[in-house]
Amino acid sequence: MQVREISNDEGNRLLQIVRRSSGSVVTWRRAQMVLLSAQGMAVPQIAEVTFSSADRVRDVMHKFNADGFDSLKPRYAGGRPPKFDLAQRAEIKKIALGRPADHGLPFSVWSLSKLADFLVAEGVVDDISHEGACARCCATKVSPFQAVKPWKTSTDPDYEAKKNRVLELYAIADGKAAPGPDDPTVVSASTSSGR
Repeated sequence: MQVREISNDEGNRLLQIVRRSSGSVVTWRRAQMVLLSAQGMAVPQIAEVTFSSADRVRDVMHKFNADGFDSLKPRYAGGRPPKFDLAQRAEIKKIALGRPADHGLPFSVWSLSKLADFLVAEGVVDDISHEGACARCCATKVSPFQAVKPWKTSTDPDYEAKKNRVLELYAIADGKAAPGPDDPTVVSASTSSGR
C-alpha cells in the first residue's frame, strides 16, 4: 500500500512538518510516514524507521488518502486531555525503567523527547508531550533525569561463561562457596605494578 500521489506543494508542506521540532508528536510522526510512502518506501520499512507497526502505517495512509492533511492532526474533543488508564500508566513506567536497547533502539538512555516519541510510535498513548512524559514519570516515581550510566555489552561469544567463572571465584574468595577440586583455595585480586 502506498499513499496517493502528492503534489509538490503537499510534499513541501509535509517536509515542513517533519523538519519542525515543535508541535504535536502525533502530527510529526504521521507526516513522516506519509512523506516516506510518497518517496516510495514500503510499509514494512516505514514501520521499522518510525518504530511503529505496519498496521498503524497502513491506517495513516488510508486516512491521508481519504482526508488529506486533516488526518495528520490528532482529534481531541476539547477540554482537559484524557487521562491515561492504569494499563497505559503501567506500560509507560515499564518502558521508562527499561533500556532503549531492549526495544531495538540505538541509544543507551531515554530523553523525555525520545520517550514521548516512542510511546506514541508504539501505540501506548495517542499523544503525549515531553512535559506529559515528565509528569507521568514523576507520578510513577521514575526519574527521567537520571545520571547517564554507560551500558557496555561484550561481543565475546564466551562472555557469559567467563563472567560466571569470575563470579564463582568471587564467591569462593568471600567464603560463600566451597572451592571445587580444580579451584584455587586462595583467590587474590591484585594489580601488577611491573615488578
